[in-house]
Amino acid sequence: QVQLVESGGGLVQAGGSLRLSCVVSGSIFKVNAVGWYRQAPGKQRELVASITSGGMTNYADSAKGRFTISIDDVKTALYLQMSSLKPEDTAVYYCNADLVTRAGVRVSNYWGRGTQVTVSS
Repeated sequence: QVQLVESGGGLVQAGGSLRLSCVVSGSIFKVNAVGWYRQAPGKQRELVASITSGGMTNYADSAKGRFTISIDDVKTALYLQMSSLKPEDTAVYYCNADLVTRAGVRVSNYWGRGTQVTVSS
């Protein structure tokens, strides 16, 4: 069993910063990539940023220059440093993992329950 648990969301004023964390735990053999997605009310879930086990990053245009994704050395914790936040960043932020379990099964759709980020104007 694999679990992803996000934390760090909250209410912040426009221009402020937040740091989201995601702890990945369970029967994991290898993490291929992890990422942050977000879903605003009435909108589809969208990629914010992702990072591979090799350190390659990918950012949505809306996140470039403002958000930084990172992962710890043992690939069990994922972070999203968000700065210069805007009201349009308001959404539930989800952690996603593409990994191989100890049973040898690759799964790319492990999701956490999300953490709410609200940016006030």
